[in-house]
Amino acid sequence: MPLEATPATALRSFDALPGPRGVPILGNAFQLDAPRLHLQMEAWSREFGPFFKLKLGDRGALVVSDHRVIASLLRDRPDGLHRTQRLNDRWAEMALPSGLFGANGDTWRNQRRMVMAAFAPTHVKNYFPALQRVAQRLNGRWATAAQTSASIDLQADLMRYTVDTIAGLAFGAEVNTLESDEDVIQKHLNKIFPTLMKRLVAVFPLWRIMRSRADRELEASIVEVNAAVTGFVAQARARMQAQPELHQSPNNLLEAMIAAADMPGSRMDDAQVTGNVLTMLLAGEDTTANTLAWMIEQLWRNPQALARATQEVRAQVADPCNPGLDELNALSYVEACTHETMRLKPVAPFLPLETSIDMTIGDVRVPKGTIVMNLLRVDSVSESHLPRAASFEPQRWLDETDAS
Repeated sequence: MPLEATPATALRSFDALPGPRGVPILGNAFQLDAPRLHLQMEAWSREFGPFFKLKLGDRGALVVSDHRVIASLLRDRPDGLHRTQRLNDRWAEMALPSGLFGANGDTWRNQRRMVMAAFAPTHVKNYFPALQRVAQRLNGRWATAAQTSASIDLQADLMRYTVDTIAGLAFGAEVNTLESDEDVIQKHLNKIFPTLMKRLVAVFPLWRIMRSRADRELEASIVEVNAAVTGFVAQARARMQAQPELHQSPNNLLEAMIAAADMPGSRMDDAQVTGNVLTMLLAGEDTTANTLAWMIEQLWRNPQALARATQEVRAQVADPCNPGLDELNALSYVEACTHETMRLKPVAPFLPLETSIDMTIGDVRVPKGTIVMNLLRVDSVSESHLPRAASFEPQRWLDETDAS
């Protein structure tokens, strides 16, 4: 929301903000290091403060690291801010169906209602057996490795686990890459998000002028993924026509989204359902796998936390290889470990948005069409906001007398 200027709050213009020195015409565009972009911007935030500017060619970007301001900006979506036009353009150019990830305005509101309805507690209980089966396969894979003293590729196994989990969650498909070692869907998905990120920060769209082998492989992968997702939607629609009771008790996320889309006044259709199933696959695969990998790494480096988490599981879960939903809900310390991992190692450490109107952000006047880079991790790992900020201390998230 815009701030009223007062004698104590002198508003600054965007052009008056500090920021890293760029070069004529291109500004800071060639300085951006895509693989380390969040670390680079966090370092600049420590140098220039919670509000600084970047120049990206003829566009300006405001970088914000103040968590209170960021919280207010996220609540101002989609009216005050929206996903960037560049994201929408690159997404459409790659022939990806639109889902909640890139939607704006009323479309974002409608899709959000549909997706949130699919995650209603009663639906989650229906999904749980499928999720449980995939977890058992991962446990079996690692048990076999332990018995034979074989090494495992942790991140690769977790990627397979999340692909299998999300396929079951999203459309009830038994995609068993954990036991078969096949990675047909995974090898296609792995090409999409990395390419999207590269194209978002690219100074020149070279792929439009000269298509590389990687570009051609990407196009083929997108065709395969789109065909698979469209087929899953058609199969789910046929099931629900044959079994109308699935509208009330869906077996997976796809059926739940179709049920929500079929509600009067939803303004949703199967194309938007398809976009959100693909979004679930893309956004859920590497983010979940990487969070789990970081959490395992943090627990390994902190033996006391690992011992307490292990003790809680043994106390609360009768069969650790086959935990029930209520038993998992009782694992408060394990959940705290998840929160602490995401505080230290968030898989989405920054969120770019774009202003829909002229507005004031903090003490800065920001014109319509300005990119706003929200740095989501800076304050959460700052000693000025949290004692022992660099330490892995899950008890912070619990209601304990020694919690920070």
